[in-house]
Amino acid sequence: MFVTISTTGTAGSPATDLGYLLHKHPGKAQAFSTSYGTAHVFYPEARAERCTAALLLEIDPVALVRRGKGKGRGGAPDAALAQYVNDRPYAASSLLAVALGNVFSSALRGVCQTRPERAAAPLPLRVEVPALPARGGPDLVRQLFAPLGWTVTADPVPLDTAFPEWGDSRYVRLVLESQGLTLAEALRHLYVLLPVLDDAKHYWVSADEVDKLLRAGEGWLAGHPEQQLITSRYLSRRWSLTREAMDRLELVRLAEADDSAVEDIDNAVGAETEAEEKPTPLAVRRRDAILQALRDHGAGRVLDLGCGQGRLVQELLKDPRFTEIVGVDVSMRALAVAARRLKLDRMSERQAARVKLFQGSLAYTDSRLKGYDAAVLSEVIEHLDPPRLPALEYAVFGAARPATVLVTTPNVEYNVRWDSLPAGHVRHGDHRFEWTRAQFRTWAHTVAERHGYTVEFTPVGPDDPEVGPPTQMAVLTLSTTRTSTEKEARPA
Repeated sequence: MFVTISTTGTAGSPATDLGYLLHKHPGKAQAFSTSYGTAHVFYPEARAERCTAALLLEIDPVALVRRGKGKGRGGAPDAALAQYVNDRPYAASSLLAVALGNVFSSALRGVCQTRPERAAAPLPLRVEVPALPARGGPDLVRQLFAPLGWTVTADPVPLDTAFPEWGDSRYVRLVLESQGLTLAEALRHLYVLLPVLDDAKHYWVSADEVDKLLRAGEGWLAGHPEQQLITSRYLSRRWSLTREAMDRLELVRLAEADDSAVEDIDNAVGAETEAEEKPTPLAVRRRDAILQALRDHGAGRVLDLGCGQGRLVQELLKDPRFTEIVGVDVSMRALAVAARRLKLDRMSERQAARVKLFQGSLAYTDSRLKGYDAAVLSEVIEHLDPPRLPALEYAVFGAARPATVLVTTPNVEYNVRWDSLPAGHVRHGDHRFEWTRAQFRTWAHTVAERHGYTVEFTPVGPDDPEVGPPTQMAVLTLSTTRTSTEKEARPA
């Protein structure tokens, strides 16, 4: 079981920097024990112009059977024999992916203290896997790797070169080449897609495999055209785990939606007003309306659910009455951006104690969200497919049950007021729907009745007498009775 990774060097950046990035010295051959055998790392070539690192995984068939706790015993004799006589020592599989994750764990995360600029920069890369099981053939190999920026060569391996009439095996010789990927990205692609192509995992697939998949797939899996196939195969077609992963990937798309594109449209609101001074952007008006509603309801401990890049959290921190602020998002990338925006590493100890950022999916209940004064869902619900809204509803209103919940969403009726927005188009490409005022109120009333809240509605932005405001906000307040009342508030 074998894979090689090659790169070339330039003036001032020798190819042997690959040793720093992989944290393995080019002048040494190293061996690492695994549960299935021994992983060897060595360098067939290590020159300034070109450097190649090889990972060879020596499988111990007996250890593999013992690790599997005797699966196959007691059945047909050929099934038991297959535990010892198979292609595992020779063909790339989930076992090689596990070895990649263990041996190159720092490189997989993009960590390199000695060459941080090289770790963060794209490299000229060539990856070769001599024998890769490909259930789906060379076409599927290309469908999986090509959208990620690879030039793919997948040559079928004949069953027997002495008997060409027997045709090709299910194995391919894989060569991947790219100029635009970092080493960490390349390793994450291999980590996920090698077991996907083999369509088998040779160890028990537990719930933590979902977290592993999402960590390795961050930044590319949510937008991959074969996302469902990848997710299903990686999780060994376990339906419950696949559904959980798909739900979380749905929210990743929300978090990774370009906030600037949304605000470009928001900023167009009010462009037709007669005021000579530049109108206040809708995004600012929306945050101001949320902050005022939180103050009006006396909230001190606040959740920003789907916090994205932390703009609202940043505003909340400016007001000392908000004593605890928690930003929750499914995307680690968005949370990293939020941390940089907030300058968490440079905050005073007292200020840092007021804010927390953590990863979480709004499609599932989370005990960490309980006990807060208020929660904000600002421009979140429209990014979800409607069938997934009940899961979010229960997680927030049924399980977490904050005293106050603020929900903002676009008013689709107002879209006709924008010349820059073509008829029939939503405001952002990731929006799965945009509701009229009546639709939003029906949804909010239903949620309030079901979970014991009252609800009032507040327009955000200029309240057009014909089509209403550009943003609509519902303020749901926990009550002791399961009734819902509607009050019209002045525009924010």
